[in-house]
Amino acid sequence: MDGEGEAEGEGASAPPGAAALLYLPDGSALPLPLEPPPGPTAAELLRRLQGALRLPPAASDALALWLGSELLEVQLKPRHRPLRLVRHWPELLLRFSLGSPAAIAQDEPCLQLRRNVFFPKSRELELQEEELLRLLYEEAREQLKGGRYPVDPPEAAELGGLSCRLRLGPFEPGRHTELSLRPLLGELLPPAPPARWGALFRRSREPGPSQRLLEAFARAPGPEAPPAGLYRDFLRRCHALPGYGCAFFPGAIERPSGGLLARGGLRPVSVAVGLEGVTIIDPRQKHVLLSLTYPELCWELVGAVGQDGDPTGQDGDPTEPPQLWLEFDGDHEGAPVNRLLRVFSPQAELMSALIECCIELGGAAPPPEEQAPPPAGAAATPPEAAGARGAPLRRQESVTRPRLQRLATIDYVRDGQELRRVKPPRRSASFFSRGGAGGGSYSPVAGGTGGAGSEQG
Repeated sequence: MDGEGEAEGEGASAPPGAAALLYLPDGSALPLPLEPPPGPTAAELLRRLQGALRLPPAASDALALWLGSELLEVQLKPRHRPLRLVRHWPELLLRFSLGSPAAIAQDEPCLQLRRNVFFPKSRELELQEEELLRLLYEEAREQLKGGRYPVDPPEAAELGGLSCRLRLGPFEPGRHTELSLRPLLGELLPPAPPARWGALFRRSREPGPSQRLLEAFARAPGPEAPPAGLYRDFLRRCHALPGYGCAFFPGAIERPSGGLLARGGLRPVSVAVGLEGVTIIDPRQKHVLLSLTYPELCWELVGAVGQDGDPTGQDGDPTEPPQLWLEFDGDHEGAPVNRLLRVFSPQAELMSALIECCIELGGAAPPPEEQAPPPAGAAATPPEAAGARGAPLRRQESVTRPRLQRLATIDYVRDGQELRRVKPPRRSASFFSRGGAGGGSYSPVAGGTGGAGSEQG
């Protein structure tokens, strides 16, 4: 997807006065005059946008241009030319999506200004410019409203309370009530996951969404708080959500066999890849299935078109999409094992390339202490932090707690003996061995060839 090496003059020129729309995180659109092919690069467009919106220099690092539709989302590299990629969009969909020919023919990408996947969270909290913080806030709010980030109801209410404060002004007891906030629930709170069977037959004593939102709104900072501080507080809370700052890819994993229904088959998932690691999310139930930092995993791309050792790219099955294999430590009946998880996705090649790029940028190193997750023990949490975050969550029911029991993995003991007989598909290259790259505790699967993985451009 480099967009290089193609004819500069391909396609007809746009008529005089024609313009393309660039969509901002708040939903507004900015017209951009169309230039003759091949058109400006993404870096040139971003510089023009900075001038038009009067954004600070830090915006070139915090923001990036994306091309996105219902079938594919791509963050553009600085050298990419959006006009050229739009012309070749059907070819990209044929390669990186499962859309039908009719859907591909009708699909049209939008040029969007969004958060840069490679912008660290620590730098985001150092930003001071209100307009840049507002754009980052608007995108985070939209992603939250769209249900991409798994979030527990108490934390969702706190984020909604800050949005109320920014949208409605300081809280006024006589003016702001549950009734007045109820029409805004869809705008301020993410969609709730489907109700579990047990919840259908019992009455919950927990407060409803509108009551939670009202209580959080009442706790929001008063009129003395500047908008920039409120935006930063919202982003800081979003940093704890799985998938924040990541690129999302559609995929599917195998369901565990057995159980009462013994359904098996594939479970649709959303794969979030960012600077800190990989998270697999159930988009229907809105909870985390697996979360791994880069020191905790090895990965391999299997079945990509044109991949070394697999020239057909189909691995003997023309209907099977490429796969991203994730390998991580686990346990089986108390014994340590290595686990392999297959993620089926036409965008597996994009996932693998982004993982490799994030590791090169330092993702394999352990996170700093200030970004490390808090310990499980409540006594280790400072009193002031506990008061700021509200009531502690019931971790057994938290949507951010990984649900490893819902994964169908291939387990190996460390001496190379298989726990269960599952023949994996032929691999085009060995798993990466990074024992000394990032200080992780991972031990590679015994019997591997120890070679380097396939490179991604």
